[in-house]
Amino acid sequence: MTTTPLRRDAARNRDRIVAVARSLVDEGTAVQLNDVARHAGLGVGTVYRHFPTAEALLETVATPCLEALVAHGERALGDADPWRALEGFLRRTVEAQVTDASLPPVAAAPVDALPRTSELKRALRSVGTALFDRAREAGVVRPDVTDADLVPLMCGIAYAAQVHGVGPEDRTATAHRYLATLLGGMRAAAPGA
Repeated sequence: MTTTPLRRDAARNRDRIVAVARSLVDEGTAVQLNDVARHAGLGVGTVYRHFPTAEALLETVATPCLEALVAHGERALGDADPWRALEGFLRRTVEAQVTDASLPPVAAAPVDALPRTSELKRALRSVGTALFDRAREAGVVRPDVTDADLVPLMCGIAYAAQVHGVGPEDRTATAHRYLATLLGGMRAAAPGA
């Protein structure tokens, strides 16, 4: 499906709307289209023409993060060391969960407003599963841990880091510490150990 490029003024308005929504998300403010219009200095109708729902706007804000995670995962598949590839991917994922406030609600939403979001979430799950399966086949992941365990465990780490971290840097450090504990527990013992 091809889309008609936006006029320059419409593209500028769209970019402004996304930038305002990004700043609201970063401040911890819920994205409401009327509030975005007010902060952007635009009419409400302009915002609704670009984004029919707050969910569509929030997903648009989260898209660069999702794209970066998918790209990182795809690059990790090229790493010859399956454990290092999985560990690096999980580390980047938990960092994103605690540093980009748009990611957790978009990732947790059972229904997506935009097809691109569904596509990115499928790709992220696929690359995560591929990295996990590769590590399991290499014998570096305990056999009783499954790829289905990863999402709830990673969400738990992100939640705990949000609750127990004092600021952004502390939340990231806390998440890394919790992830290291998880990875230590899920790594298979070396043969003969």
